Amino acid sequence: MWKRRSLPIKKLLNEEIDHLLFQDESMIRDYQALQYTWFLKGKQRIIPTYGKHQGVKLIGTLNYETGDVLCVEEERYDAEAFLRFLQKVLKHYPTGKIVMVLDNARIHHAKLIEPFLRNHQHRLELVFLPPYSPELNLIEGLWKWLKSDVINNLFYSSVKEIRRNVQAFIRELNDSPRKVIDRLCIRL
Repeated sequence: MWKRRSLPIKKLLNEEIDHLLFQDESMIRDYQALQYTWFLKGKQRIIPTYGKHQGVKLIGTLNYETGDVLCVEEERYDAEAFLRFLQKVLKHYPTGKIVMVLDNARIHHAKLIEPFLRNHQHRLELVFLPPYSPELNLIEGLWKWLKSDVINNLFYSSVKEIRRNVQAFIRELNDSPRKVIDRLCIRL
């Protein structure tokens, strides 16, 4: 029988890392989608919508080793929001070296965050993925899971209701991090 264990990704980076985080943003829109559902022939399930095209904008990290999910909501995705998020990450992980794996979104390279990164380079390092490679960012699986369990095939009458269910989902994951590790983290 094969013994399952985590991929020694920290060794691949060849340095001492205390927290390996995968970071990304996701928009949970208020118009719902039909996905993976059964219905009688000619009786397709209809999900109403109220047509306001609003949503919940999330910025989050997935801790590779612990399964911890840090997720915040922002009004918009810009450099200021990303800077606030980086500050929250440092508060959430008050000690140790943090390596954050992320995509090449413009907000991740903004001049506004450069002084912050210089001041915290001993604790925080950003590692950028190659362009067009979302499959390498493990938190993408979290967003898919969230949308599948919370959004798809359901109708919410308000963004407030979506927000409440998204927050409950994240809380549930943080209460059972083993579930997160087993589903999202790379295994051999």
